[in-house]
Amino acid sequence: MSSPDLTQRHQKLAQVMKKQGLDALALNPGPSLPYLTGLHFHMSERPVVVFFSIDQAPIIVLPGLEALKVQDLPYQIQAFPYDENPANWVKAFQDAIQAGGFEKSRIGVEPRALRVLELNFLEEAAPQAQFISGEAAVAELRMRKDADEVAAMRKAAEIAQAALQAALPKIKPGVTERQIATELIMQLLRHGSQSRIPFSPIVSGGPNSANPHASPTDRKLAPGDLLVIDWGANVKGYFSDITRTFAIGEVDPELKHIAEIVRKANAAGHSCVEPGIPAGQVDDAARTVINEAGYGEYFTHRTGHGLGLEGHEEPYIRSDNQMHLEVGMSFTIEPGIYLPGRGGVRIEDDVVVTRNGIESLTDLPRELILLEA
Repeated sequence: MSSPDLTQRHQKLAQVMKKQGLDALALNPGPSLPYLTGLHFHMSERPVVVFFSIDQAPIIVLPGLEALKVQDLPYQIQAFPYDENPANWVKAFQDAIQAGGFEKSRIGVEPRALRVLELNFLEEAAPQAQFISGEAAVAELRMRKDADEVAAMRKAAEIAQAALQAALPKIKPGVTERQIATELIMQLLRHGSQSRIPFSPIVSGGPNSANPHASPTDRKLAPGDLLVIDWGANVKGYFSDITRTFAIGEVDPELKHIAEIVRKANAAGHSCVEPGIPAGQVDDAARTVINEAGYGEYFTHRTGHGLGLEGHEEPYIRSDNQMHLEVGMSFTIEPGIYLPGRGGVRIEDDVVVTRNGIESLTDLPRELILLEA
């Protein structure tokens, strides 16, 4: 990333931290770290923590063997490397805490990312500090995607859709869910996805499709099955997340019926999006369609979730979320109906809030897609 981009993010972070009463933010490897630093570290037995504060340059604790990563950065950073002896690591944390003046500070962390490993070092180095959730501070920055971020997500959607189209000829009766998932992963890589795909594809046929988060099995597809495929690609660390539902030959009339209801629910979610509405209104719009059709008890999850550097992030599209949507926020719209023991339908699109309403990054047909049996 360019120096101006990172500097701007640091400035925005400082403003948010001040507003939320945080003296510092401590991040370990995860999506937020490269977002704010441009640095990439693997999560390993050697801890890495970067401290951000309101009025000074970032401070990093890292293994000595990775110290070259922080040389010649386009912004200032103070480094505290440590050697291979774990007994010496807490000293690096203590030195970093003292350099920042964080001994008695309110330090934000990401609860879903920080491990006990890093937390133990932080607490030992600063026993009088308060370690509290800084998730909202990071989310406030990352929720609003800029043009480059949206472009990466748009490309990730294009790659995912092209990969599915390439895999479709392999989908026929007698092929297992696991074989389809394997083919789809290969096609994602061939079409340009980075190797760290957002998640292992969900491929679930027949009764298995009634499980929203099923894992592929060795069950073979059979005529009359519904087939749910949920997959995504990665471009520059930004994800797509798409779901489409297929019919293997002719399916039961009620299964066709619920597919049409879900399509209408998806469309209702799309049509209500505009800047300023509560996120929960999107859930309400989609859920109302399904409730009024008599299948409300079979729509068992929220209508969507934020999307970007993580497969699930803010904003969450659930009925009680009163957060107002803003330009640049990206999320999924994915209503579903799941009939236990019979089959399920989900239609998931990736969207971005624009000044005029909404841009859908995904455009595959949303109707039940018929494949020959």
